[in-house]
Amino acid sequence: MTAQNSPGVRPLSVRTAFVPGNRVAGWAERFGASHGGYRLSDDDDGLRLVAGDGASALLQAPWPADGRPGRGADALERLASLAAQPRRLGLLLVRRGGYGIGVAAEGDLLASKAGTRYVQGRTAAGGQSQQRFARRRSNQADALVEAVAQQAAEVFGPEAFEYVVPGGDRALADLVLGHPALRDYARLPRLPYLDVSDPRLAVLRKAAADACSVKVQVTDAPP
Repeated sequence: MTAQNSPGVRPLSVRTAFVPGNRVAGWAERFGASHGGYRLSDDDDGLRLVAGDGASALLQAPWPADGRPGRGADALERLASLAAQPRRLGLLLVRRGGYGIGVAAEGDLLASKAGTRYVQGRTAAGGQSQQRFARRRSNQADALVEAVAQQAAEVFGPEAFEYVVPGGDRALADLVLGHPALRDYARLPRLPYLDVSDPRLAVLRKAAADACSVKVQVTDAPP
């Protein structure tokens, strides 16, 4: 969500958080208490809480209903119920420095593997040096894709899940998912990319929790 601002006007503050389904009701209650109450608005991109003081919060479910909608008296309860369902996700996070692979449900990792793999950064050198560095970088990236795909096949193999959650470097993640070893998983529905730092084990654990939670974007009231 991008806030539109006029020239010379201070940009609105937008914060992002991830809230587990069983905590959404409490989060919304605290939001309302801090901002003078709120009204619900069902938008195309999610459920919006519009507060009395001009602040707003956009809530997005972690996955589609897929024939299993949440239950509740209003849209907020149904969203929280949907997010609380114990669906299984396969996470594939990869960057030039390493990777994190896992299977998650209800915010916890059921299986995981994380490691490092060096890929050289771009160089400003020119001529033959630049070409040599480019070839080396390409070879290292190919080796990274091969290694991560094989590791993912080992982690994913014993587990069943219904969605893939890519993250990190979008291009590298797409290459890994296009590897023949992951052909069956590439056919699964993909949830939104996660923007993550170097995917070590701690980052993978947080990604598992975030991927199973409601994404909340809060826009503060105009000054």
